[in-house]
Amino acid sequence: MTGLALYDDAADGTASGVIRRYSTSFGLASRLLGPAVRQHVENVYALVRVADEVVDGPATEAGLTVDESRRCLDELESETERAMRQGFSANLVVHAFARTARATGFGPELTRPFFESMRADLSATEHDQESFDRYVHGSAEVVGLMCLRAFLAGHAYPDSTRALLDEGATRLGAAFQKVNFLRDLAADFEHLGRSYFPGVDVTTFDEATKQRLVADIDDDLRVSGEVIPVLPASSRRAVALAHGLFAELNRRLEATPASSLIRTRVRVPDPVKVRIALRAAAGRVASVPDHRPPGASL
Repeated sequence: MTGLALYDDAADGTASGVIRRYSTSFGLASRLLGPAVRQHVENVYALVRVADEVVDGPATEAGLTVDESRRCLDELESETERAMRQGFSANLVVHAFARTARATGFGPELTRPFFESMRADLSATEHDQESFDRYVHGSAEVVGLMCLRAFLAGHAYPDSTRALLDEGATRLGAAFQKVNFLRDLAADFEHLGRSYFPGVDVTTFDEATKQRLVADIDDDLRVSGEVIPVLPASSRRAVALAHGLFAELNRRLEATPASSLIRTRVRVPDPVKVRIALRAAAGRVASVPDHRPPGASL
């Protein structure tokens, strides 16, 4: 292997290393993906993680000011768009991501909202409903759509089915983000000075507020779970595993008193993760409570 093929391989290996170091849950889920799809998803994850690290700690620890971090993020976005156009970057993570974007058919329509949300983390400390929805779309829903583009590459689906899958991908991405917001509620406020959920104050966080947020997450999980069986076989089990892990985490958040939740970071124990993985490998999708009132329309 020589030339561009060797460089591509090195870029893919770099991206794969990022997910192994940063995420046990997504790393576990990615192992259930078909090999070609797995690499694309790992390439997406790597760029998303690098951008997140610019705004969430390491850049500050390295001595960058907020303005310097913003410039770093702007440069990363510019390099990403250039690589998606040209097919090459001197940044191995960006190069891997651009290869995936070009191969699976997405571009700035998904990356620009993502970088907009990352920039918001450098200045916004709290959100109203409009800015929250925009932030979740950019930080999570478009990432779900990037992964979906990888899942569907080479597969023919009618437009109506693709629309359902798009909805499932965005709702699953939103659920992941909201679960992370909920379990990191206190840490985000105390260490980063951020409050993501509109109108939610850590100092007055109560059980009713927690249950409302849990029900909203369950609604996203229910909708996304319904379309998992429609996905290609190469991605279906992995998505079922990720969905199951976050459904379990949301159940544990629901069972944790609000007063404890703001002091403790809830997690899914490893033995439970293994059970969920075995269930997903067998093709089973986690059930999610339906919080709609009886008779509510689908």
